Amino acid sequence: MRLLNKVCIITGSANGIGLAAVRKFAAEGAIVVVCDLNADQVVEAVKGIEVNGGKAAGYVVNVTDRATVDAMVADVKAKFGRIDVLVNNAGITKDARLVKMTEAQFDAVIAVNLKGVFNCTQAVAETMIAQGAGSIVNTSSIAGTHGNFGQGNYAASKAGVIGLTKTWAKELGPKNVRVNTVVPGSVATHILDTVPEDVMNQIKNACWMRRVGQPEELANVYAFLASDEASYVNGATLEVSGGVSL
Repeated sequence: MRLLNKVCIITGSANGIGLAAVRKFAAEGAIVVVCDLNADQVVEAVKGIEVNGGKAAGYVVNVTDRATVDAMVADVKAKFGRIDVLVNNAGITKDARLVKMTEAQFDAVIAVNLKGVFNCTQAVAETMIAQGAGSIVNTSSIAGTHGNFGQGNYAASKAGVIGLTKTWAKELGPKNVRVNTVVPGSVATHILDTVPEDVMNQIKNACWMRRVGQPEELANVYAFLASDEASYVNGATLEVSGGVSL
C-alpha cells in the first residue's frame, strides 16, 4: 500500500475525479479527508469508503471561505496528529466568451480555482514544514496551458495554478514538501453530461487516443504524486490528456 496511514486531504472529493481519488487513496491505505460543499454527498462518500474497509473523515468545506478551511485543517491535525498530503482538486466552470462574460462569472471561478488553492495550501503549509515532509498536488487543466474558447476565466485560473505550483515548489522544496501539478484533458465527469454529441466527437477526435479520460486514470496519477514513489518529483507539470496537446 503506497499511502499506508498517510493523512490525505482532498478537496472537491464527493464526486467526479475527487471521489475517484479518495477511493483510490483509501485503497492504498490512506486516511482520507473528504471535503466538499454538498453535505449529503460527503456523508455518502465517507460511508462508501468505510464500507470497503477504508478510513475516512468528512467535512463540508467551501475553499473560498478561509475560516472553514482553517477549521477543517485544525480539526484534521487534532484528530490524526499530522497532514501528509493535500490534493487541491476542487474547481468550477462558468463559461462565456469575453464579450459575454460577467464580472461575477470571472470572480467566482478565480475565487474557487485559484484563491481556493492558495487558501488550502497556506492552511497546511506550516504543519508540513514542521513535519519535514508533505506532498501537495494541484489540479490545473489543458485549458491552463493552451486556452479554450469561452473559458477565459477558467484558463486564467488554471494557468495561475501552474505558476503557484512552480513558486511553492521552490519555497517548500528545501523543507522536503513537494508541490506538483496535474494537467487533465477532458475527463468523463458530470461536467460533460450536457455536451452535445457532435461536440463530444470533436473532443474525442482532438485526443490521439480518441477518447476522454476516466476519473480513475487521474486518481492514479494523484496517488503516485502523493506517494513516496514520487519522492524526487517537485515542481512538475504532468499532463494527463491522452496526448491532446501533441
